[in-house]
Amino acid sequence: MRATLRVWILLTTLAILATGCGKAEKTAVKRGPGVFFVATNGNDKWSGKLPKPSPDFTDGPFATLERARDAVRQFKSVPSNTNISPVVWIGGGTYYLNKPLELNHEDSAQSGTVIRYSAMPGEKPVISAGRKLTGWKQVNEGGKNLWMIEIPEVREGKWYFHQLWINGEPRPRSRHPNTGYFAVESVPDATNGVQWTQGQSRFVFKNGDIGNWKNYKNGEVRVMNRWTESHLPIMAINFEKRIIMFRKRSVFKLDPGDLYYVENVFETLDAPGEWYLDRETGKLYYYPKNGEDINSVEAIAPVLPQVITIKGDGQNKQFVQSIVFEGLTFSHTEWYFPDGFDKGDEKVNVWPPPKAEVGGFAQAAVGVPGAIKAEFLRNSIFTNCSFINIGNYAVELGRGCHGNKITYCELQNLGAGGIKIGETSIRSNPEEITSGNEVSDCNIANGGLIFHSAIGIWIGQSPSNKLIHNHIHDFYYTGISIGWTWGYSKALATNNLVEYNHVHHIGIKSNGDGPILSDMGGIYTLGLHTGSKIVNNLWHDIQGLRYGGWGIYFDEGTTGILAENNLVYRTTHGGFHQHYGKDNIVRNNIFAFAKDHQIQRTRAEEHLSFIFEKNIVYWKEGKLLDGNYSGTNFIFRSNIYWNVTTTNFNFDKFTFDEWQKKKGQDLGSIIADPMFEDTSKDNYRFKAGSPINKIGFTPFDYSNFGVRTGKR
Repeated sequence: MRATLRVWILLTTLAILATGCGKAEKTAVKRGPGVFFVATNGNDKWSGKLPKPSPDFTDGPFATLERARDAVRQFKSVPSNTNISPVVWIGGGTYYLNKPLELNHEDSAQSGTVIRYSAMPGEKPVISAGRKLTGWKQVNEGGKNLWMIEIPEVREGKWYFHQLWINGEPRPRSRHPNTGYFAVESVPDATNGVQWTQGQSRFVFKNGDIGNWKNYKNGEVRVMNRWTESHLPIMAINFEKRIIMFRKRSVFKLDPGDLYYVENVFETLDAPGEWYLDRETGKLYYYPKNGEDINSVEAIAPVLPQVITIKGDGQNKQFVQSIVFEGLTFSHTEWYFPDGFDKGDEKVNVWPPPKAEVGGFAQAAVGVPGAIKAEFLRNSIFTNCSFINIGNYAVELGRGCHGNKITYCELQNLGAGGIKIGETSIRSNPEEITSGNEVSDCNIANGGLIFHSAIGIWIGQSPSNKLIHNHIHDFYYTGISIGWTWGYSKALATNNLVEYNHVHHIGIKSNGDGPILSDMGGIYTLGLHTGSKIVNNLWHDIQGLRYGGWGIYFDEGTTGILAENNLVYRTTHGGFHQHYGKDNIVRNNIFAFAKDHQIQRTRAEEHLSFIFEKNIVYWKEGKLLDGNYSGTNFIFRSNIYWNVTTTNFNFDKFTFDEWQKKKGQDLGSIIADPMFEDTSKDNYRFKAGSPINKIGFTPFDYSNFGVRTGKR
């Protein structure tokens, strides 16, 4: 059923594309003009026109995607082929890249055609940016029975990596503690005069947290602060004063109690599945798990940051367009901070005296690129693809990308986030503005493995995109983030649609890890959003560390959004929060079981903040309202409120009667049990006799939220 549905969706999608790029239909696997084959037993000197090598091994498929790309270019150059849609069929197995596959305007489909890169039916080709490691030896180092391999390129400074996949699974670098986190005791350089935006390069650790290690200079501390993490290579440790010092500085001012852990110290290589890489010797050590065989293990380390780069020429309107990628798996990329990444502010008070680089990003790991990195890509599709074991963001639709679709894809085990759409920059040239893209029916899970502040789906300065029927879960930070303008200045993230998504375990993962960051939401917005809609979504199990685990979070300057028919439950700091914004509507939603408070408004302004109407607020602990409800520039009306333990609760500083009569709020609202069927089983349907009709609440069916196959 699932496969049939996907074929139907692909055919429908291709038919839609036909409007802009000509007729496109699903092609059977058969030989013919414009049909090329790639296989792991192929040869780039062959014609690529046979799916398998000929009996005499004089012809057969290509060995590489690069050669197939060149064959498509050559085929297109023949005038008689202009009406034929080329197809590249890729056989099963793993294709290790020496460099990313590069596509430019020469690789666009010609008018009326589509170019397809597709997996052979029933086969699973993996396009790998990594390298398989062989030649393991059993060694005993420091009393530990380990596997070891020497990598000359590491010793020579030509290669280094931060991820390792064993038998298809990500393995952690040696970590201390193995689970959980330590807390910063104090920060000598974070005095009262230091601004919160200024980072530090040392802190005091608690007694017993850091061992008297001899081999610590390959190590790195990852410290979490506010809504981001900092990656801090260890420079020195003063064990007497319990001060650990770094070659980089934190993104923001560190605070006592900030969580951290240590990676890649040999002495902490003490748990099965962990590994340690020594820069000086080039030796990679692995602590094998029970049952792993040194003679058959598949170990892969990342080499490249991208598997595919797509770059059109916007200035000359030479776009890359009408390409379909189907059934392919992309794996084993990694991006990490290059030398000279960010020198920061010369005036920042850091230790040591020479200025330190910044060890991270101010929000959303926004500078981490995608494994698929595209500019000026138009009317193209990724469908039924997998992005597994990726060290960065999986897909980045950057400058000038328009009309593309990512549908029925699997994105898991992500070093950063899932999908980035748009840029942080505001483009004035319409051709350079990223817009009109769609992400639908994708499962985006287990992200932030290296860059903890990464997002499931991030949209920057980009309008008119659609996020529909996705399943996003298990991220340390926000599920969906839209907008990149703080306040009321110019912004482009308008007319975006977020509909039928299921987003959960944000901040805290489903395995219980977290929360480690603050100030997050199931969905987070910034700036002008005229025409944007957040409708018919399910948000739950969202936890912030110190503050800010909200379901729907309208942050600075959010303007013109409709949030309707959303079910939000089990959040730490509220189902809905508006920091400050303008003319937003929050209507016909269910907000249930937030911990500290249910609804929050932080800033009073001279214009209308929001209208909160026909909602149900249902809770058992914490306050109903939190924040600033001074003035009258907000509207609550026709809502249902119910605390399952007491009817004695306040509306800000007022009783319900005072709230209505003195503040003029919640006229038409009632305090009543909405009569959910069974909240202990997350069943928020209504029993017969529910009072919802008294406020005009319209029930909505949340059973079809998430991926439409129902199998993810």
